[in-house]
Amino acid sequence: MLSYWEKKNFINYDFIVVGAGIVGLSTAIHLKVKFPKKSVLVLERGIFPSGASSRNAGFACFGSLTEILDDLYHMDEDEVLELVARRFSGLSEIREVFGDHELGYESLGGYEMFREEDHRSLEKIYLVNSLLKDLFGEDVFHMEKNVKKFGFSPAVKAVVRNDLEGQLDSGKFLKALWRKCHSLDVQLLTGAEVTGIDRENGIVKVDNPVYSSQIEFFGQKIAICTNAFTKQLLPEIDMKPGRGTVLVSEPIPGLAWKGAFHFDKGYTYFRNVEDRLLIGGGRNMAFEDEETDIFGVNQVIKDYLVKLTNEVIFPGQSVKFEMEWSGIMAFGSNKTPVVQKLDECTGVAIRMGGMGVAIGWQAAKELVNLFEKA
Repeated sequence: MLSYWEKKNFINYDFIVVGAGIVGLSTAIHLKVKFPKKSVLVLERGIFPSGASSRNAGFACFGSLTEILDDLYHMDEDEVLELVARRFSGLSEIREVFGDHELGYESLGGYEMFREEDHRSLEKIYLVNSLLKDLFGEDVFHMEKNVKKFGFSPAVKAVVRNDLEGQLDSGKFLKALWRKCHSLDVQLLTGAEVTGIDRENGIVKVDNPVYSSQIEFFGQKIAICTNAFTKQLLPEIDMKPGRGTVLVSEPIPGLAWKGAFHFDKGYTYFRNVEDRLLIGGGRNMAFEDEETDIFGVNQVIKDYLVKLTNEVIFPGQSVKFEMEWSGIMAFGSNKTPVVQKLDECTGVAIRMGGMGVAIGWQAAKELVNLFEKA
């Protein structure tokens, strides 16, 4: 049972945001900026964000050449261009709002490796640059003249560079969001697992582990920003979870390159973290197994990433890995996020398609705009 003081001070809010990852915290910030006199509560079931926000690779990217080509195969050209624009706008805006230092942002460029069998995609670099010209005013993708400088295996026949991309520290990004929420008087409760939502009455039910009971929070409006875990609350939503594996190596003396690299339509990616290698992805090695919201490292995928490291990225070396983890992302029939109102009082911003760093801030802003008449 709640005390008189708890019922009076902790239960009722104008807005309740479910999920304290990049999208949830960004939603809370946009709400307080748009409605400064309204109260905002953010509920997070974990101590840290539970999905991929603090467990991603920290890529500040908007799409590699082969990823965009793959998107063009599955989506209309206008949809792809809109998606790229939203990603780039989101990255530009978080850099403007928080500053590169606060984000740990480094403008080291984005790259993509190509093998002999990827030549057909490589030949379309001019087509994609032409499509993106109106958006960026310049060519986005450029052929690297000296591939040997990276020290990759001879199997890597070409490298494409994108000077408009970079990388950041995902933990610093979240801490910047925390500080902004605190400065705006956003209330954040962690360890608060939402078990149900009564949309008709604006009730968010949270397990109370101390008293083995539930607490019912009341919100005039509810924003659901739980990405890969949304089906636990809204089974009808069109999305599937996707687990991503990340490995980080021991320090590598004399690391020959810096930057964020993509490979195989963006399914595999690697970057430097100071003088270490961070490598992740490989879901396409075991799609069905990785369509899960259960954390864990798939040995098949780990073996693939280790082999790629020792045979292609650092051929002839035996790189030792010091850390491994997984994060849970959300995907759908296409890569467009789901940002919509479910009813007059409830909205969702979910299904970031593995691009939460780039598009999370924008998706949150779009959701808040749907609450215009709050």
